[in-house]
Amino acid sequence: MELVEHDDLDVLIRVLLDQGYTVVGPTVRDSAIVLAELTGADQLPSGWGVATDAGSYRLVARDDSAAFAHSAGPQSWKSFIHPAHERITTSDWDESGMVFRAAAEPRPRYAFLGVRPCDLAAMGVLDGVLARCAYPDPGYTARRDGVFVVAVNCTEPAATCFCVSMGGGPRAQGGYDLVMTERVDDTGHRYVVEAGSEAGRRVLDSVPHRTADAADVEAADADLTAAAERMGRDVGRAMPEIDLRQLLADNRESPLWDEVASRCLSCANCTMVCPTCFCTTTEDVTDLTGDHAERWRRWDSCFNADFSYLHGGAVRTSTASRYRQWISHKLSTWHDQFGTSGCVGCGRCVTWCPVGIDITEEAAKLAGSHD
Repeated sequence: MELVEHDDLDVLIRVLLDQGYTVVGPTVRDSAIVLAELTGADQLPSGWGVATDAGSYRLVARDDSAAFAHSAGPQSWKSFIHPAHERITTSDWDESGMVFRAAAEPRPRYAFLGVRPCDLAAMGVLDGVLARCAYPDPGYTARRDGVFVVAVNCTEPAATCFCVSMGGGPRAQGGYDLVMTERVDDTGHRYVVEAGSEAGRRVLDSVPHRTADAADVEAADADLTAAAERMGRDVGRAMPEIDLRQLLADNRESPLWDEVASRCLSCANCTMVCPTCFCTTTEDVTDLTGDHAERWRRWDSCFNADFSYLHGGAVRTSTASRYRQWISHKLSTWHDQFGTSGCVGCGRCVTWCPVGIDITEEAAKLAGSHD
């Protein structure tokens, strides 16, 4: 384990920029902690945390200078490796007829700074869906390959977090080039750092660091243990003996679907902020002359009424059926398709639901009705 002083994060960012990376990390904007391009450590949200609850999110000032002591914000890293809007093809008329071309969009070489363990797990889930599959998505793999990941272990879970019960944190389990645990106390502001790849080791060698002493390593481990014990929510707390996959499979006709539908707006907020939802649709647009056309791919959601449209009409016409589809896929049938859960416990769907629907509470209600 190594130790890097907070003041040397600027060096880390400069090293990554000098190697041709576009550095993306958390920053404060529009009363939220969002992900954006960074050029210096002064753009990090130092001294800011967040307070969350079901349907509630707000910035709060901290009494220290911690830069990563905040829970997941409204964006996830999915926005950069599986963007919300992407041009796929263009076509133009010329003397030979209509000519189609694959869109050749420039793709930055990303370095992600401050990836929380839940989001790191989510990137692994997306890899399984879009890269490690029979037909990898070329746009996704082009963006994902070569991403340099600096993860930050989570010592400040929010009231809506439940990553422990989903295996998503608070300690990063792999898939990073560097992982840091932030420490702020009377002796200073620093990070316990470990390299997870050769590329990470080379970057760390270019940043001032020293061997971490046992006290810092033990304190960092204690902080992570404490974080795991104070998760705001736990999808398994009310049903420790229940097989969640089977529970959802056995409750397709539960009256609870109509109850949650009476509150759900079908607004799709939960799927838009989810770091693992991947569904898309395509749109064709033309200019006013009709000589130029483009095909675009954009995010879609199973909460949209026409998402399940087949010839003759939509399959899931009710809000109840659409909510059932979402939670059943996320927590149950995703295992059958991709060999893992589709949920990492980041809590975004709880925080950003306008009416405060809580996936952990809905699962617990199903478990109670099942008994």
